[in-house]
Amino acid sequence: MAGAGCGSCASPASSGNAVAGARREAESAFGDGTVFLERYVESSRHVEVQVLGDTHGDVAGLFERECSIQRRHQKIIEEAPSPAVDADLRKRMIDAAVAAAEAIAYVGAGTVEFLLTPEGEFFFLEMNTRLQVEHPVTEMVTGLDLVRAQLSVATGAPLSAAVRNAGIVGHAVEARVYAEDPAAGWLPSTGALTRFEFPEIDGVRVDAGYRSGSVVSPHYDPMLAKVIAYGEDRAEATRLLVAALRGARLHGLTTNRDLLVAILSHPEFESGATDTAFLERHEPAVLQEATRHPDLVAVHACAAALAMLAEQRAAAPVARHAALGWSNAPLPPLRQGFTAGSEPVEVALTFDRAGVAVTVGAPDTDGTPLDGLTVLGAEPDVVDLEIAGLRHIVAVDRHGSRVETDSALGSLTLIEQPRLPEPGAHVAVGSLVAPMPGSVVRVHVSAGDPVTAGQVLVVLEAMKMEHSITAPTDGVVAELNASEGAQVDTGTVLAVVTEPGGPGPDPTGEAP
Repeated sequence: MAGAGCGSCASPASSGNAVAGARREAESAFGDGTVFLERYVESSRHVEVQVLGDTHGDVAGLFERECSIQRRHQKIIEEAPSPAVDADLRKRMIDAAVAAAEAIAYVGAGTVEFLLTPEGEFFFLEMNTRLQVEHPVTEMVTGLDLVRAQLSVATGAPLSAAVRNAGIVGHAVEARVYAEDPAAGWLPSTGALTRFEFPEIDGVRVDAGYRSGSVVSPHYDPMLAKVIAYGEDRAEATRLLVAALRGARLHGLTTNRDLLVAILSHPEFESGATDTAFLERHEPAVLQEATRHPDLVAVHACAAALAMLAEQRAAAPVARHAALGWSNAPLPPLRQGFTAGSEPVEVALTFDRAGVAVTVGAPDTDGTPLDGLTVLGAEPDVVDLEIAGLRHIVAVDRHGSRVETDSALGSLTLIEQPRLPEPGAHVAVGSLVAPMPGSVVRVHVSAGDPVTAGQVLVVLEAMKMEHSITAPTDGVVAELNASEGAQVDTGTVLAVVTEPGGPGPDPTGEAP
């Protein structure tokens, strides 16, 4: 049956016009004016129940999972059991899930999903008739192998005694690691994973579809791995999961690892007071910045510059064994520029007989000196520093202009800035470039059209998600290079927007 929704209505009194409008729209579009109304649940949690049914009509409810932390309505952190569910609520939710599965004589593993209100009411969302991504947290607290159990009932075997008598022991939390940049509107990241390693920690399980050297394609979901931690209680499981994420070396692509750590460390998560609007209340960029160590950029930029200098020294045809920065004559400071995210950073190194003095800061400033700095060792892949009495061992992994750094402070990707940029490297002012490889699915403008700031001009699709390219300012589409169905690479100029009456793009490709 066709139908329509009117979104959320602020009050019953305001619903009349909205329902009438939805009815007209449904009749026009589908020839059927049926409108469905359902209660709007504020501050809701997403809680689901794992079920397993056999061919003999028996269904077991294998407890609940909390899946409220979501981005774009897709789960990124799950746990079992839910911190919001007590014994009475658990029984009621399991009974409802089992009744739903029994009503359709369900066979196999499945998940019945609910919205849970702060008052303890729950409402059916849907049933996923498959084994879900988050099933490992249920496995870890019940001791069951759900894949094996699902295969067993598929052969006609009855539910095992282990399934029938399962209970909950301890707590498990899972985080989904994605190839995406949460601070840039969840922009997907594609290309080669130059290093993809997780530390081995007791109680931590990693289910990954990639390894070092794998290439992440724009054609599939951006999930790289699931990291699952088990502990005697929720606090221990969370602590182990944070340690596993912080200790991972994820190089070559931007991932959501820092956001996951920020969420797991947030007071709302620690207290169990989360809901599906968590990432609407908390801006991902702000969350990540709040948990970044204040010395991370300075220490890691310094280490990256020293590692690059050590690499140059090792490749030198002469004096390759001389001390780092050695010279028989005074030299001006050696400057190396990077970008850390969108932040430009410049490192200035001054060598003398006493060692090296380093300042770090924005370009064209004096920078901030790293007081009490001693370089204990500097190799192309690891730099050992002591700063103000604190030891920092920074692992460095360089691939082209991308410098990946890891230490106890955290992880940071730095992009080396060339000292002498090549001529013609700039695109025309007003150029809108593709932020990732993908396909053009919609073009909303034509060359010569007037546009306003924020207007969607082109829509790209990559990794099963759409990304809108918008006008940065009011102006005119001076150039349009995008066509629906076309495949584009990162950096492809899709359109050029100029101010009304302003100059068009320079044919040389350089900024006017």
